[in-house]
Amino acid sequence: MILLAPMEGLLDHSLRDVLTRVGGFDRCVSEFIRITDQLLPPRVFTRLMPELLNGSRTPAGVPVRAQLLGSDPACLADNAAQLAALGAEGIDLNFGCPAKTVNRHRGGAVLLDEPELLHAIVAAVRRAVPAPLPVSAKMRLGHRDEDRMLDAARAIAAGGAGELVVHARTKVQGYRPPAYWDRVAGIRAAVAIPVVANGEVWTLDDALRARAESGGHALMLGRGAVADPGLAWALRGHDAAAAGAPAPRPPPAWDELLPQLARYWALTAAHCAPRHRAGRLKQWLNLLRRRFPQAEQAFQRIRAEHEVARVGALLFGNGEAADSTAQLSQVNPQWLVGV
Repeated sequence: MILLAPMEGLLDHSLRDVLTRVGGFDRCVSEFIRITDQLLPPRVFTRLMPELLNGSRTPAGVPVRAQLLGSDPACLADNAAQLAALGAEGIDLNFGCPAKTVNRHRGGAVLLDEPELLHAIVAAVRRAVPAPLPVSAKMRLGHRDEDRMLDAARAIAAGGAGELVVHARTKVQGYRPPAYWDRVAGIRAAVAIPVVANGEVWTLDDALRARAESGGHALMLGRGAVADPGLAWALRGHDAAAAGAPAPRPPPAWDELLPQLARYWALTAAHCAPRHRAGRLKQWLNLLRRRFPQAEQAFQRIRAEHEVARVGALLFGNGEAADSTAQLSQVNPQWLVGV
């Protein structure tokens, strides 16, 4: 199983759309939906996770699980029930976000210091949604250290979670290499639910080592999949070869990604203010240049540009032609093909 990670401020529904069109993923998880002290109206959920309007699937048909973040068991349960009524594929609970603002307001990885509260949250959400609806969670190895790691994992499992994703670093370690995949093996041994390893998987070699050290087959890919959209296919190809089967498809080359870059540029117009739109494209290109030399050239071409029409003209040769999803067919990133 290969999951596409939630990444606040980066992997939103537009990028989920294009990455799942490239393919190779079994399921996605939405960016976290912050729950404080109220029941959110349906329009908020559908704005943050428009896949709810498509059977909780991306346009390519990949399931998307809604992720909630908060610390109030009753309020989280009420909002989980609302999502279930809206047709969510499942509910995921965020116990891994390392952001200081989130942690300061008692959300994300700071909750790993309170296993009793983790249990209460998971149990309340599990009771609030229909029995067939999956409830899962994501955690780190701990808040400041790993002292309560196993207690936290056991509390999540005992509360009724059916799956646990483990980002193999503590909150304090943030996103600094390395990830400690071997610790995931200890968590897997401590709980009786499926455990998925996550963190610092950038290449096929990383993925294979993460599997070996974590003791499991399932992975969640985040920045590595954004930097190399074909990483999931590379892993599937390796598995097929090991089983003596033909590869399902090769990882896409640069020219195969060009329509998805153009699509992403168009999709961001529907929900990003013009002042932020160029930044979102640069953010993706900045990661893509780890894998593709052509992305480096594209990034440098627009690096100093902020005006939407200018960025569109430089990359896609059409200025504002991609300003709505209805005009996607007009997008023709011709100059990029020869880069």
